[in-house]
Amino acid sequence: MTTHNSKVYIEIVKQIRSIIQDDGLSTGDKIPSERELSDRLNVGRSSVREALRSLELLGLIETRRGEGTFLKDFGDHQLIHLLGTFIIQGDKTKDDLLETKQTLEKSCIELAIYQINDQMITELKRTIWDADDPEEYLFKTIAEATGNRLLLRIWVVINEYVKFINEKQTHEINKEGFDELLDALCKRDVEKALSAYEKITL
Repeated sequence: MTTHNSKVYIEIVKQIRSIIQDDGLSTGDKIPSERELSDRLNVGRSSVREALRSLELLGLIETRRGEGTFLKDFGDHQLIHLLGTFIIQGDKTKDDLLETKQTLEKSCIELAIYQINDQMITELKRTIWDADDPEEYLFKTIAEATGNRLLLRIWVVINEYVKFINEKQTHEINKEGFDELLDALCKRDVEKALSAYEKITL
Protein backbone atom coordinates (compact mmCIF):
# COMPACT_ATOMS: atom_id res chain seq x y z
CA MET A 1 0.00 0.00 0.00
CA THR A 2 1.24 3.49 -0.87
CA THR A 3 1.69 5.52 2.30
CA HIS A 4 0.97 9.21 2.69
CA ASN A 5 4.71 9.91 3.07
CA SER A 6 5.55 8.15 -0.21
CA LYS A 7 2.81 10.08 -2.01
CA VAL A 8 4.28 13.35 -0.71
CA TYR A 9 7.76 12.24 -1.75
CA ILE A 10 6.64 11.38 -5.31
CA GLU A 11 4.86 14.71 -5.57
CA ILE A 12 8.03 16.57 -4.53
CA VAL A 13 10.00 14.78 -7.26
CA LYS A 14 7.36 15.80 -9.82
CA GLN A 15 7.42 19.41 -8.62
CA ILE A 16 11.22 19.58 -8.83
CA ARG A 17 11.05 18.37 -12.42
CA SER A 18 8.40 21.01 -13.12
CA ILE A 19 10.67 23.72 -11.68
CA ILE A 20 13.52 22.52 -13.91
CA GLN A 21 11.24 22.75 -16.95
CA ASP A 22 9.66 26.07 -15.94
CA ASP A 23 13.09 27.64 -15.35
CA GLY A 24 14.17 26.52 -18.82
CA LEU A 25 17.15 24.57 -17.51
CA SER A 26 19.03 22.24 -19.82
CA THR A 27 21.81 19.68 -19.51
CA GLY A 28 24.77 21.07 -17.57
CA ASP A 29 22.81 23.88 -15.89
CA LYS A 30 22.86 24.32 -12.13
CA ILE A 31 19.50 23.64 -10.47
CA PRO A 32 18.15 25.62 -7.49
CA SER A 33 19.71 24.84 -4.13
CA GLU A 34 18.13 22.57 -1.57
CA ARG A 35 17.12 25.64 0.50
CA GLU A 36 15.58 27.44 -2.50
CA LEU A 37 13.63 24.34 -3.54
CA SER A 38 12.40 23.95 0.03
CA ASP A 39 11.15 27.56 0.03
CA ARG A 40 9.56 27.37 -3.42
CA LEU A 41 7.80 24.08 -2.69
CA ASN A 42 6.99 24.96 0.92
CA VAL A 43 8.25 21.61 2.20
CA GLY A 44 10.98 20.56 4.61
CA ARG A 45 14.59 20.45 3.46
CA SER A 46 14.90 16.79 4.48
CA SER A 47 12.09 15.89 2.05
CA VAL A 48 13.78 17.87 -0.74
CA ARG A 49 17.10 16.17 0.06
CA GLU A 50 15.54 12.71 -0.31
CA ALA A 51 13.88 13.66 -3.59
CA LEU A 52 17.17 15.01 -4.97
CA ARG A 53 18.96 11.86 -3.87
CA SER A 54 16.52 9.72 -5.84
CA LEU A 55 17.00 11.88 -8.96
CA GLU A 56 20.76 11.51 -8.57
CA LEU A 57 20.50 7.73 -8.24
CA LEU A 58 18.52 7.71 -11.50
CA GLY A 59 21.35 9.60 -13.16
CA LEU A 60 19.24 12.70 -13.84
CA ILE A 61 21.27 15.13 -11.72
CA GLU A 62 24.80 15.18 -10.31
CA THR A 63 26.17 16.90 -7.22
CA ARG A 64 29.61 18.49 -7.41
CA ARG A 65 31.23 19.17 -4.07
CA GLY A 66 31.52 22.88 -3.41
CA GLU A 67 29.71 23.80 -6.66
CA GLY A 68 26.11 22.62 -6.36
CA THR A 69 23.78 20.26 -8.19
CA PHE A 70 23.66 20.13 -11.97
CA LEU A 71 21.20 18.74 -14.49
CA LYS A 72 22.15 15.71 -16.53
CA ASP A 73 20.40 14.50 -19.67
CA PHE A 74 16.68 13.69 -19.16
CA GLY A 75 16.38 12.15 -22.61
CA ASP A 76 17.67 9.02 -24.30
CA HIS A 77 21.25 10.27 -24.64
CA GLN A 78 22.83 7.77 -22.29
CA LEU A 79 21.02 4.82 -23.88
CA ILE A 80 21.88 6.07 -27.36
CA HIS A 81 25.54 6.51 -26.40
CA LEU A 82 25.64 3.01 -24.92
CA LEU A 83 24.11 1.45 -28.02
CA GLY A 84 26.25 3.58 -30.31
CA THR A 85 29.47 2.23 -28.81
CA PHE A 86 27.96 -1.25 -28.62
CA ILE A 87 27.05 -1.74 -32.28
CA ILE A 88 30.45 -0.75 -33.69
CA GLN A 89 32.18 -3.60 -31.90
CA GLY A 90 31.43 -6.29 -34.51
CA ASP A 91 28.88 -8.58 -36.07
CA LYS A 92 28.17 -10.50 -32.86
CA THR A 93 27.02 -7.35 -31.08
CA LYS A 94 24.80 -6.50 -34.04
CA ASP A 95 23.19 -9.92 -33.70
CA ASP A 96 22.71 -9.25 -29.99
CA LEU A 97 21.00 -5.95 -30.79
CA LEU A 98 18.56 -7.65 -33.18
CA GLU A 99 17.88 -10.36 -30.61
CA THR A 100 17.16 -7.67 -28.00
CA LYS A 101 14.71 -5.96 -30.37
CA GLN A 102 12.89 -9.22 -31.01
CA THR A 103 12.74 -10.03 -27.29
CA LEU A 104 11.23 -6.60 -26.63
CA GLU A 105 8.67 -7.04 -29.39
CA LYS A 106 7.55 -10.42 -28.09
CA SER A 107 7.19 -8.93 -24.62
CA CYS A 108 5.18 -6.05 -26.11
CA ILE A 109 2.84 -8.53 -27.81
CA GLU A 110 2.30 -10.39 -24.53
CA LEU A 111 1.60 -7.14 -22.65
CA ALA A 112 -0.50 -5.46 -25.33
CA ILE A 113 -2.71 -8.32 -26.40
CA TYR A 114 -5.23 -7.76 -23.60
CA GLN A 115 -4.99 -3.95 -23.75
CA ILE A 116 -5.09 -3.15 -27.45
CA ASN A 117 -8.67 -2.25 -28.37
CA ASP A 118 -10.68 -3.26 -31.43
CA GLN A 119 -10.55 0.27 -32.83
CA MET A 120 -6.73 0.21 -32.85
CA ILE A 121 -6.69 -3.17 -34.57
CA THR A 122 -9.22 -2.03 -37.18
CA GLU A 123 -7.12 1.06 -37.86
CA LEU A 124 -3.99 -1.09 -38.18
CA LYS A 125 -5.66 -3.34 -40.73
CA ARG A 126 -6.91 -0.35 -42.71
CA THR A 127 -3.68 1.63 -42.84
CA ILE A 128 -0.75 -0.77 -42.37
CA TRP A 129 0.03 -1.25 -46.05
CA ASP A 130 0.00 2.49 -46.65
CA ALA A 131 2.82 2.99 -44.15
CA ASP A 132 6.38 3.60 -45.38
CA ASP A 133 7.55 0.79 -43.08
CA PRO A 134 4.62 -1.54 -42.22
CA GLU A 135 6.69 -3.59 -39.76
CA GLU A 136 7.83 -0.52 -37.81
CA TYR A 137 4.29 0.88 -37.84
CA LEU A 138 2.86 -2.39 -36.53
CA PHE A 139 5.28 -2.84 -33.66
CA LYS A 140 5.28 0.80 -32.62
CA THR A 141 1.49 0.58 -32.35
CA ILE A 142 1.79 -2.62 -30.30
CA ALA A 143 4.44 -1.03 -28.05
CA GLU A 144 2.17 2.01 -27.53
CA ALA A 145 -0.72 -0.32 -26.66
CA THR A 146 1.23 -1.78 -23.73
CA GLY A 147 0.77 1.52 -21.91
CA ASN A 148 4.40 1.26 -20.76
CA ARG A 149 6.10 4.49 -21.87
CA LEU A 150 9.59 3.37 -20.87
CA LEU A 151 9.25 0.16 -22.87
CA LEU A 152 8.08 2.20 -25.87
CA ARG A 153 11.06 4.59 -25.62
CA ILE A 154 13.55 1.73 -25.37
CA TRP A 155 11.95 0.01 -28.38
CA VAL A 156 12.08 3.23 -30.45
CA VAL A 157 15.79 3.73 -29.76
CA ILE A 158 16.73 0.10 -30.43
CA ASN A 159 14.59 0.01 -33.57
CA GLU A 160 16.42 3.06 -34.93
CA TYR A 161 19.77 1.34 -34.44
CA VAL A 162 18.55 -1.87 -36.07
CA LYS A 163 17.36 0.18 -39.06
CA PHE A 164 20.78 1.84 -39.19
CA ILE A 165 22.81 -1.37 -39.20
CA ASN A 166 20.44 -3.00 -41.72
CA GLU A 167 20.24 0.08 -43.94
CA LYS A 168 21.61 -1.67 -47.04
CA GLN A 169 19.82 -4.96 -46.48
CA THR A 170 16.46 -5.73 -48.08
CA HIS A 171 13.85 -7.34 -45.90
CA GLU A 172 10.97 -9.15 -47.57
CA ILE A 173 7.67 -8.63 -45.79
CA ASN A 174 5.72 -11.76 -44.85
CA LYS A 175 2.16 -10.55 -45.37
CA GLU A 176 0.73 -13.87 -44.21
CA GLY A 177 2.50 -13.46 -40.88
CA PHE A 178 1.18 -9.91 -40.54
CA ASP A 179 -2.40 -11.05 -41.20
CA GLU A 180 -2.06 -13.91 -38.71
CA LEU A 181 -0.67 -11.57 -36.05
CA LEU A 182 -3.49 -9.06 -36.52
CA ASP A 183 -6.04 -11.90 -36.39
CA ALA A 184 -4.44 -13.22 -33.18
CA LEU A 185 -4.61 -9.74 -31.64
CA CYS A 186 -8.33 -9.63 -32.46
CA LYS A 187 -8.84 -13.01 -30.77
CA ARG A 188 -6.53 -12.17 -27.84
CA ASP A 189 -4.58 -15.36 -28.63
CA VAL A 190 -1.05 -14.93 -27.27
CA GLU A 191 0.28 -18.26 -28.53
CA LYS A 192 -0.95 -17.65 -32.07
CA ALA A 193 0.35 -14.06 -32.00
CA LEU A 194 3.86 -15.18 -31.00
CA SER A 195 3.79 -17.91 -33.65
CA ALA A 196 2.84 -15.31 -36.28
CA TYR A 197 5.64 -13.07 -35.01
CA GLU A 198 8.18 -15.79 -35.73
CA LYS A 199 7.02 -15.86 -39.37
CA ILE A 200 7.43 -12.09 -39.64
CA THR A 201 10.97 -12.09 -38.28
CA LEU A 202 12.35 -15.07 -40.24
